[in-house]
This record gives sequence, C-alpha cells and structure tokens, in this order.
Amino acid sequence: MIIVKTREEIELMRQSALVVSKTLGMLAKEVKPGVTTNQLDKLAEDFIRAQGAVPGFLGLYDCPSTLLCSVNDAVVHGLPTNRPLEEGDIVSIDCGALMNDFYGDHAYTFEIGEVAPETKKLLQITKESLYVGIKEFKLGNRVGDVGFAIQKYCEAQGYGVVRELVGHGLGRKMHEDPEMPNYGKRGRGKKFLEGQVVAIEPMINLGTHKIKQLKDGWTIVTQDGKPSAHFEHDVAIIDGKPEILSTFAYVYRALGIESDEENAFRQTPLVV
Repeated sequence: MIIVKTREEIELMRQSALVVSKTLGMLAKEVKPGVTTNQLDKLAEDFIRAQGAVPGFLGLYDCPSTLLCSVNDAVVHGLPTNRPLEEGDIVSIDCGALMNDFYGDHAYTFEIGEVAPETKKLLQITKESLYVGIKEFKLGNRVGDVGFAIQKYCEAQGYGVVRELVGHGLGRKMHEDPEMPNYGKRGRGKKFLEGQVVAIEPMINLGTHKIKQLKDGWTIVTQDGKPSAHFEHDVAIIDGKPEILSTFAYVYRALGIESDEENAFRQTPLVV
C-alpha cells in the first residue's frame, strides 16, 4: 500500500533528506586516496548525530554501519573496511538518517583522483539517468514509466541495468511501497499519487547487468568485475510534479562543481 504524505510531512522529510545531503557534502572533502571507508563511516555517524538525527542504516536489518560504501565493482551495500581508497577508485556512498520520525536516504558516487575515462562516462550517464527517471515521477504516470526511461537511457550507451535491486517508497519506514525498478515498460505498475515520496536510485554497470553477493552477506558486486555507479535522490510529488527533497549541492560546493541539474525539480530555490 502506498502511504501518501501531507505537505507538512513532506517538509519534515525534506529536513531528513537534507541531513543526508549535508553528510555527503562533508564526506566529499574527506574522500581521497589513503582514507578508509571505516574512517568515513565514523565521520558520518558523528556528523549525523550532531545534527540531531540518528543514522538510518545502523542497526536496520542488522546493518553494522552508518554508511554503505561500494568501491569499484561493488554495486551497493558495501560494508566499510580498513582498505585505503586508491587513486582511480570510485566509491558509492549510500547514507540514511532518521529525524522527526522520517527517513532520508540518498547516495552519490565519488571519484578518487583521476579515474579512467570509461568509468567517468559511466558515472556521468548514471547520474543523468537519475534525472531522466525523476522527470517521469509525476501524477498520472506509473512505476514502469520511470524504470523504462532509466533503462532506455542507460542501455543506449551499452550499460547493464541491475534488475535485482530497486528504489523504493520512503517515509516513516526506510522501505515502503512501491518498489521502483530501474527497468520496465511504459504504462505498467502502480499509478503515482499526489503526496507520494520515493527514493529513485539507478544502479548501472559498465558491463553485464548480472550481479552476485559476497560472503559478508551484504556487498553486491558485478559478475564480470567491471565498475558500477549508483546515484539516489528522495523525490515527492507536489502539485502533480516531482520535487527533489535531497540535493547534491553540498557535494558540489565541496568539490567546486557548478550545476543547475536540480533546478527543474525545485519549486523553491535551495539556499546552501
């Protein structure tokens, strides 16, 4: 069952989402060669608690960490380790926070120094596909419209679209209805409703779409060992249109990147 939110609840969710956004922005300054994902995990937990929130992943489904850090061929759900990040790596950092009884949950894939051109393009196309999907999250459309748009965009570049892992509804629980696949057929699936909030998160592989799970019971990797990218936003339907509740603006400010990619999905300008 889809749980729609009131305008007041959506604003509370925006606050939760922005806790995650600010956490990712703080981490953007720390993601560099020689740093371990365990170190990043500790920084994130302290930062989230300092903002009056609690880590959304820690303890959820027995998750042992605040962050899920997926390096190179890891798609998602990578557990933090003591392995130092190296020049040329990429790392998807997925983060959640619980505040005001609502969850925020989004992710960004970072480049460590100079990465291979084909990997850089994978990240670019994956992030672009996120906004292609968000554009379809509007009143009158269905789950399949978002998935179809993402799939078409990424497969046109020859990339593999992960099937087994999906986005999801978001609210007082981390995972609510509906599931939001990154593939599908137009006009299929549940119809979107005013006040609905979801996490849209393309998980796109440089090679095959096929994946496997490591023995730690968490980390998902590509079957062919090629890199995978992952970007995620929290999005609400307000007045029939998609409104992004999270933002990459804090990441971009830390990295010195200028971008207007989110402007089309904000009714009120974000002040960072």
